[in-house]
Amino acid sequence: MGEAREREGWHERLPLRKLPVWQSAAIIVGVVGLAFLARLALKPAIPVGSPFVTFFPAVLLVAFLLGVRRGAVAAALSTLLGVLFFMSDPMAPGYFATAVPSAVAYAVLVGVNLTLFHWMQSANDKLRAERARSAALANTRELLFRELQHRVSNNLQVAAGLLALQKKHVEGERARAALEEASRRIGVIGRISRQLYEHDGGTRSLHALIEPMCHDVLDAAGTPGVTLRVSGGESQALPADSAIPVALIVAEAVANAIEHGFAGREKGVISVDCMSGGNGGGFKIEIRDDGCGLPDGFAMENGAGLGLRIAATLAEQLGGQFELVARRAEGGGATARLMVPG
Repeated sequence: MGEAREREGWHERLPLRKLPVWQSAAIIVGVVGLAFLARLALKPAIPVGSPFVTFFPAVLLVAFLLGVRRGAVAAALSTLLGVLFFMSDPMAPGYFATAVPSAVAYAVLVGVNLTLFHWMQSANDKLRAERARSAALANTRELLFRELQHRVSNNLQVAAGLLALQKKHVEGERARAALEEASRRIGVIGRISRQLYEHDGGTRSLHALIEPMCHDVLDAAGTPGVTLRVSGGESQALPADSAIPVALIVAEAVANAIEHGFAGREKGVISVDCMSGGNGGGFKIEIRDDGCGLPDGFAMENGAGLGLRIAATLAEQLGGQFELVARRAEGGGATARLMVPG
């Protein structure tokens, strides 16, 4: 609510009904006093039958700043001053014929305008209250969303931990490896789900989603000698329904580079470049490493492991393509490439 209050314009905070009585009285006296001095200065040029000509805008200003009730006080004070100082002698012939219509017209005009001010300020009060209620609901929604996101992520991490524990009680190297891979993937999904949205509920950019996730995979692999660089994608919006498949594909590619590209090596560089798909929309992500490269005759259809096959399947579900190619002409290593059309 404090932030919503800061976003209000100064005119939206009017009228200032919460001012102390002495401050309100000082403003009323000051504004009406200025109107009195102006009327005094213009007395030679204004007919006797127009005693309130400078007081009317003063009353409107007080009503605008302080509210209709205090505007009515200013109207009463200005009426008194107009009658006492700017009307003809009460004993003069025809006094009531000029004074009464002028006073009545002034009272009607002020009454109509104060009524309009009252309606507008009441509508403004309702709008302010509705805005405060909306801000409170937005804050509550944000807190609930964060809590839900946190709980989903924690539940997935718990599931990953249970699979990791179960691995110790399973016989057979292939079964343990399958459980370990499943645990790792569920853990990645859990970390991704925590990073899907910004604090205000908006979807994250491609870069904001990919960078921390890639570093998580690198940290989990325990390879401090491998350097990871992520570039591009800061302005590329990523729909929520595409975020998890894209992040899983990139995670598989990074994990594959660490496991196979740097097998038996302590150092290396992995570069993740996020690029726009051009005028046709979409995007492209390249994961390049300077590792040992691919074996001769490698083909995704035949030589890819389960992780890369999953990545290719996820890419097809996005309507895109995933490929892994050698970088023989670029100093060795391999490039995993994800292309998703717009």
